[in-house]
Amino acid sequence: MKLTMKEFLQKYRHAVPLLLYGLIYMLWFAHLETSMHFDMRIIHTWVDDYIPFCEYFVIPYLLWFLYVATVIVYLMFQEKDSYYRALLFLATGMTVFLIISTIWPNGHRLRPLVMPRDNIFTQLIRTLYNSDPATSLWPSIHVYNSLGAHFAVSHCKKLEKHKVIRFGSLLLSISIILSTMFIKQHSVFDVITAFVMATVMYVLVYRLDAAEELRARFSNRKKRRAIEL
Repeated sequence: MKLTMKEFLQKYRHAVPLLLYGLIYMLWFAHLETSMHFDMRIIHTWVDDYIPFCEYFVIPYLLWFLYVATVIVYLMFQEKDSYYRALLFLATGMTVFLIISTIWPNGHRLRPLVMPRDNIFTQLIRTLYNSDPATSLWPSIHVYNSLGAHFAVSHCKKLEKHKVIRFGSLLLSISIILSTMFIKQHSVFDVITAFVMATVMYVLVYRLDAAEELRARFSNRKKRRAIEL
């Protein structure tokens, strides 16, 4: 059965918060990336010096964009409750990241000055470096959103019996997290703090079910207003 445009917009109006937040995030992040950070704090740990550069990890790093987008779009069309939980998880962490990067400009100096090899993978990394300066890194959104995407897959009822998909999601999220350090996009500090933030949000969203509570409160307000009118 085909939906009219009006019916389609009505059925998937829950996509509006995602689109609005995506626009706000991109504009805010673009401003951070183009800002001059003269007082930028340099992030570095001693562990970073022992992690080798490995250009092959650029593949899972780039797959992150497709991974997170696919999970969100799938949930938006297939499982609305899980979509709201995933959106709350991701948007909260990304907002915290933007606020931290605004009031506490940060970056690192981990990238190799000269690529140790010349191949398609190092060329991809060189392009990535040129388009993405080593600023506004803490906590790592690549790590945080990878965890958020996997949590969403793990708690999706429609994917409950699809063990291959859930296991594949786990492997991909792990490889993405490792990639942030092996291609020198993030410090271990960025990764650890992303895990801490993700742990807190996991408890709020999936254990205390903050998303459902917010929806219930919003729904009750709408009902009270309707009664008053």
